[in-house]
Amino acid sequence: MILSTMYTVARRLLSLPALLLRRDVSKEAELLVLRHQNTVLRRQVPRVRYGPTDRLWFAALSHLIPRPQWGKIFPITPATLLAWHRKLVAKKWDYSNRRRPGRPPTATAIKALILRMAAENTGWGHRRIHGELTRLGHKISASTVWNILHRAGIDPAPRRSGPTWKQFLTAQAEHIVAVDFLHVDTVNLTRLYALIMLEHGSRRAHLLGVTANPTGPWTAQAARNFLMNTDADMTKLKFLIRDRGGQFTGAFDAVFADAGLRVIESPPQAPKANAHCERIIGTLRRELLDNMLILNERHLRRTLIRYLAHYNTARPHRGIGQFSPAQAETSPPTPIDLADQRVHRRAILGGLINEYRIAS
Repeated sequence: MILSTMYTVARRLLSLPALLLRRDVSKEAELLVLRHQNTVLRRQVPRVRYGPTDRLWFAALSHLIPRPQWGKIFPITPATLLAWHRKLVAKKWDYSNRRRPGRPPTATAIKALILRMAAENTGWGHRRIHGELTRLGHKISASTVWNILHRAGIDPAPRRSGPTWKQFLTAQAEHIVAVDFLHVDTVNLTRLYALIMLEHGSRRAHLLGVTANPTGPWTAQAARNFLMNTDADMTKLKFLIRDRGGQFTGAFDAVFADAGLRVIESPPQAPKANAHCERIIGTLRRELLDNMLILNERHLRRTLIRYLAHYNTARPHRGIGQFSPAQAETSPPTPIDLADQRVHRRAILGGLINEYRIAS
């Protein structure tokens, strides 16, 4: 009853100014409703989060309303409203994204090229690399090259270590041959030994001999027979790598020393020091010997000779660009479209290995 009476009195009091002043009652009433809603929300919601669009809208409308009325109209304090306005002004005049202080950054490809030059040329310092880039037509300062090397942890040229074993062997590959023994067990459980030689540069492999008793005199005689009958150009070879097996005697070393080769012994129990020979021995086992039974010494010799002919003339090698040794020594094949050609298969060793050729 009391609320009903208060409502009636309030309604009459609010309608009286409208009748006297003839103003737009609906708009004024709407404002009063919105203000009262703000008051209710402030009591119920402890904190309201506003997005960037809300802040912009409140800040833009603030200049249309007198400053003393801000606390009654806006659901935020005047200090918050002014802070929003300052942020909008600061964002408008912010040119930090357009400003590019200092030198332009060095392209990633140029950094990679500088590091590549330093890795491939251990004796080159930052001045030498800077000169090479300038010669190629790229404009860059020497200090930038130094900074790139320094950040990558690369010391100046005099402090760097020498070439790695891989770099050394790659540079000397055409002058190196290596020898090692391959053992094979026959169907009668007799162990045979084959002496294999590999040229590092061309990847050509040679069979020096097969025996059941690899003694020192036999190994030296096998070396003599190879040098007398080989077609390989021994004048370009300078080093021969072998392990410390008892079969390699002083007589064996003397045979190759007379041919102008320096014999280098690999460290004890270090197969990686003669990795190229270890690799071909593994290839012989995987592609040939693990897939067939060997009857006797003659059978093993004939099988190895036939496989090594395939190895030297038709088998691709990753170390020489996926070409066969015969192709690498002459010239790469002319690119063709195999869709327009007929490819013939040729069976080797009874179909154990296949060779493919373009039909003529």
